[in-house]
Amino acid sequence: MTGKTPFVERGMWLPFVLLVTCFAAWGVAANMTDPLVQVFSRIFSMSTLQASLVQFAYYGAYFLLALPAAFINRRFTYKTGLLTGLGMATLGAFLFYPASIAMTYGFFLVALFCLAGGLSILETSANPFVISMGPEANATRRLNLAQAFNPVGTNIGVLLSATLILPHLNPATDAERAAMAPEALDKIRHSELSAVMGPYVGFAVVLLVIWVLIAFKKMPARDEAVAHDAAEVHFAATLKRLLKNRHYAFGVLAQFFNVAAQTCTWTFTIQYVIGAIGGTEAQAGWYLQASLMVFLVARFVMVGAMAFIRPSGLLTLMAGLGVALCFFAAGNPGMAGIWAVVALSACLSLMFPTIYGIALEGLGEDTKFGAAGLVMAIAGGAVMPMIHGAVLDAYGPAVAYVVPGLCFGVVTLYGLFDLRAGRRAHARADAMR
Repeated sequence: MTGKTPFVERGMWLPFVLLVTCFAAWGVAANMTDPLVQVFSRIFSMSTLQASLVQFAYYGAYFLLALPAAFINRRFTYKTGLLTGLGMATLGAFLFYPASIAMTYGFFLVALFCLAGGLSILETSANPFVISMGPEANATRRLNLAQAFNPVGTNIGVLLSATLILPHLNPATDAERAAMAPEALDKIRHSELSAVMGPYVGFAVVLLVIWVLIAFKKMPARDEAVAHDAAEVHFAATLKRLLKNRHYAFGVLAQFFNVAAQTCTWTFTIQYVIGAIGGTEAQAGWYLQASLMVFLVARFVMVGAMAFIRPSGLLTLMAGLGVALCFFAAGNPGMAGIWAVVALSACLSLMFPTIYGIALEGLGEDTKFGAAGLVMAIAGGAVMPMIHGAVLDAYGPAVAYVVPGLCFGVVTLYGLFDLRAGRRAHARADAMR
């Protein structure tokens, strides 16, 4: 991080640290939400497909709010985008309190949509802001470092679920709940939903503190200057340029399937473990915790490796390994399969920031809307878990891991595409010498 090329430019370090807290914050939310598919399936006696609407609401909000976030960043400043996103996410997390009183699935989906919509605006603002904080030559590595603190949040999120939510689920089966008197069932549901509500309300308080810290920190002149060069927004022309850029367009597709693979892997880990070796949700939840620990350690390892290996080379290698691990887990539902599912987190560790950084290379003034497109690609986390859930309901939790395996395959192709594009660029440069 030292030498002739600065890692983060002078005056940017404190804003960089504040942004790192935001990366951790949306990690907490995402992975506190993943187990809710199993939680709501139990509480409301729903199929896995119906409960997967949790991820549809969460990642659907990411898709819908990313473009408005780009307009905010383009018209005002990154700081405005950060504060808007944090404010909306705080409101969504607080909504879990009235949702737990109403005890309706739809109210929780509204709260999740509001929370995720705020985080979408926050992420659309934070990622390109980190990229702009130093030279383009090390932008992908800088974003990987900032994103390395995201799994710190994800581990906290899974830990909160494993300790504060899952142990409070009543072990009564769907059949037993159906036989209960309405008053008894309401009492059980109230207790379970109160356990769900607690961590989210606490999270809302943390988001509010971060909002205050950013609100009172004066951002560098670079961010304040954004509004001055953004008076006119030619969206149609920008969109046309982005769609014609094959490197960027393929990057958006790869991001869609990367987030799909990540969401499917973590959302259905608990079901896979229970199907493979039995046990309760709380016991299976610790394997999800192990997955996130692997993700955390691997993220920092990948940041170090990128000092010596081209990012797209690592991306290709780890995505290909992800394909192999998914198909192994699908065919070997036991302890070996469980550890293969856990190991998938190492493959996932570098993918989001690496695809993000590679796809945005050279976009110049189109970067802000390009960033929005890459965040909208998070819709993969809304669509594919429903497909995964449908396959799980029909064929079981093991076979369903073929779904993220196919998603990893698309990411592998993007890594190969970037490697070939790099070789062609080097060949042209050599020919001109």
